[in-house]
Amino acid sequence: MDGRSTQEFMTATGMRFGNPSLLERAFVHRSYVNEYLTDGEEDPTPADNERLEFLGDSVLGMIVSEMLFTRFPFRQEGDLTTLRAALVRRETLARFAVALSLGDFLMLGNGEEESGGRSRPATLCATYEALLGALYVDQGLEAVRAFVIPMVEAELVKIEHSALEKDPKSRIQEWVQDTFGRTPRYKTVASEGPDHDKLFTIQVSAGGIACGVGRGRSKQEAAQLAAAHALHRLGLPTPEYVPDPELEALWPLPDVAELEGVNGIGD
Repeated sequence: MDGRSTQEFMTATGMRFGNPSLLERAFVHRSYVNEYLTDGEEDPTPADNERLEFLGDSVLGMIVSEMLFTRFPFRQEGDLTTLRAALVRRETLARFAVALSLGDFLMLGNGEEESGGRSRPATLCATYEALLGALYVDQGLEAVRAFVIPMVEAELVKIEHSALEKDPKSRIQEWVQDTFGRTPRYKTVASEGPDHDKLFTIQVSAGGIACGVGRGRSKQEAAQLAAAHALHRLGLPTPEYVPDPELEALWPLPDVAELEGVNGIGD
């Protein structure tokens, strides 16, 4: 079944296409082509949106990768990959499609229509990617970037906030594993006070180099603070962490620049 017209879409979104047939093709689901081809007719290149979807997926991945690379100069590959995967996953793109009401403009076969194809996440995700593919062919990369970035940036705020909810030990472990291919090491370097009221000082190291120190009433607390200190020194997000200059003076650490280029060195 036909959806709303592409002219309505351009009016609603403010988008303009030099070749409107590209926009129309972005909304043609495979089921529509299969259902409305004449019996026995063979078309080696049916005018559905799958080729545009293929192109749009690649263009979107490049734009998001470039944005993350520029926005987060200190994040490692693993962090960037995780963020990119979250930004371009099916559920995220389906939400973008819903915000644009793309489902209303789809051209579907009757069976797909009756089974709820206009609201199916996989179909909406594919349609969004096809729209990007059509825009790229019609107007080039900069037009796609201008269209995509505002939506992606808004989503990134949510995703990054969620990532920051991980405890410091989990986040420093991800960084060390991505950088050195192993887990960080924690070492108790001091303990003070009576057994019932001890104060522990713990250092965390990566690649054989001490990179953070923390002090707490339990070893777990001290380790979390050491991990937060390491994140802080590496320039990675550390919400609510407050450095302790006195502790850093008592337990000076090597410059974090020493971690650069170190790989495969055991603790």
